Amino acid sequence: MTQIYFVRHAEPNYRNHDDQSRELSARGLEDRKLVTAFLLDKDIDAVLSSPYRRAVDTVRHFADTVRKPIEHIADFRERRVDSVWIDDFDDFCRKQWADFDYHLADGESLREVQTRNVTALQRVLQTHAGQRVVIGGHGTAISTILNHYDPSFGHAEFEAIRRLMPWIIRLDFDGDTFLSMERFNLKP
Repeated sequence: MTQIYFVRHAEPNYRNHDDQSRELSARGLEDRKLVTAFLLDKDIDAVLSSPYRRAVDTVRHFADTVRKPIEHIADFRERRVDSVWIDDFDDFCRKQWADFDYHLADGESLREVQTRNVTALQRVLQTHAGQRVVIGGHGTAISTILNHYDPSFGHAEFEAIRRLMPWIIRLDFDGDTFLSMERFNLKP
């Protein structure tokens, strides 16, 4: 059995509007210790991450503690919303979850994000078969993976986890066959 622990990043600094370089807030830096505490007894074999700074920094404390390198996988990055900051993110999210092909002029649809992320996960399942793997990621990107394996995971479920940072979900696989998932809220 292969176990994948997707770690949704800790709280970012929202004043930084650059998606790739957005760092963790002071609270996020502190909360990543919750990730380390949760993962320490899981016998993790590999640590992977989206290359975006907030995802990497969320799993870095754990990786440094257990002395494992972090492999950056570009396809686990968050979806591109647009080339400009949008103010009504709630409306945008509703539209995307209602229509997986909806996207702004310079952005990605949820279908594109899902295809990219599931393809990356399938490669991980091949290269890390039988292992326990941590993947640092993002709320929307992870949610599209969950939707792929459980189509009932939709907008309401996304909204329920949208403000949970950090957040962990474990997916279990036999080869590339999905078996089950378990969610872990690290904060009371």
